[in-house]
Amino acid sequence: MNKSLLSFLFFVPLLALICSGCNDGSGDQSDQKKNLLSGPLFASLTDSIHRFPNDAALYLRRAQLLSQNNAPQIAYDDYKKSWSLNPIQEAGLPFAANLAILGKTAERLELLRDCMQKFPENPEFKRLAGEAYIEEGKSKMALELYNNMLKKDSSDFESWYEKGLLLEQLQDTLEAIVALKKAYQLQPVNTYALELAHVYAESKNSLALKLCDEVISRDSSREMTDPFFIKGIYYSNTMQYNKAIVQFDSCISRDWKFTEAYIEKGVAFFKQKNYDEALNTFRMAGTVSNTDADAYYWMGRCYEAVNKKEEAIICYEKALGLDRNFDEARQALKRVKG
Repeated sequence: MNKSLLSFLFFVPLLALICSGCNDGSGDQSDQKKNLLSGPLFASLTDSIHRFPNDAALYLRRAQLLSQNNAPQIAYDDYKKSWSLNPIQEAGLPFAANLAILGKTAERLELLRDCMQKFPENPEFKRLAGEAYIEEGKSKMALELYNNMLKKDSSDFESWYEKGLLLEQLQDTLEAIVALKKAYQLQPVNTYALELAHVYAESKNSLALKLCDEVISRDSSREMTDPFFIKGIYYSNTMQYNKAIVQFDSCISRDWKFTEAYIEKGVAFFKQKNYDEALNTFRMAGTVSNTDADAYYWMGRCYEAVNKKEEAIICYEKALGLDRNFDEARQALKRVKG
């Protein structure tokens, strides 16, 4: 085998080991960082930085290489240095992405505000700022940002879409539909169609079916599951359970690991009081994903419905073991135990 290739193959797992150590809070982080940056992938750039310590482009190149090799914490220092030396758009965008990965939301928002002032014509920084506002729980500021962007450019389909998603989170269904419809009219892509269809399905509007059928007609590969799943949700919400089951089966036939389709199919059987079929379906969901708390919760509901309290307790406890914040399972367990 080629010697340089052998060296590279050896170094990749070593890099992963070093990077994992850099994030475990140990006292050797500085040594690990030094060893990494002097290693075969980074030595050339590191030497160049030592010779030209004020070259922002070198720090940016090393930061991007570190990011590509799963070392975001070490890359952070280089992104920050590059930005301080030369705050250009090409440095701001990857730096913002790095801060998002590291969960540094406040610093990310501060950077994006700075970028919006420096580069007002670049809408990407505004969109990213909207995401950061939402992460900080500042939905009103995010909504104001999207509205200002749309005042300047009403054809900005991405902002319409992001605004629609935000309004959906805020449970303003009517306005969410307005925004998502506008996004889809401007840019008729499947992502926008399916999000709009999802809102329609949750609000029991049959337009969900029309949109899903449009997406299905464009799916030449016949691999998509989302439109069938959304149609199933619509039928379940309008109590057409047999039709819903057909749609969820279509999902499963295309992707047998689609856990949510099993869950929703089981719920449709449960609503029909067909507890045997429901239980079998939830068991299948638990087999496909044995860490899915919903599967065990609904198994518990089935057992509870037929007065098998001991089995129900076991399932509810399993659901809580997988998700300690599962309030419905906690309440059900308390109810069954009496």
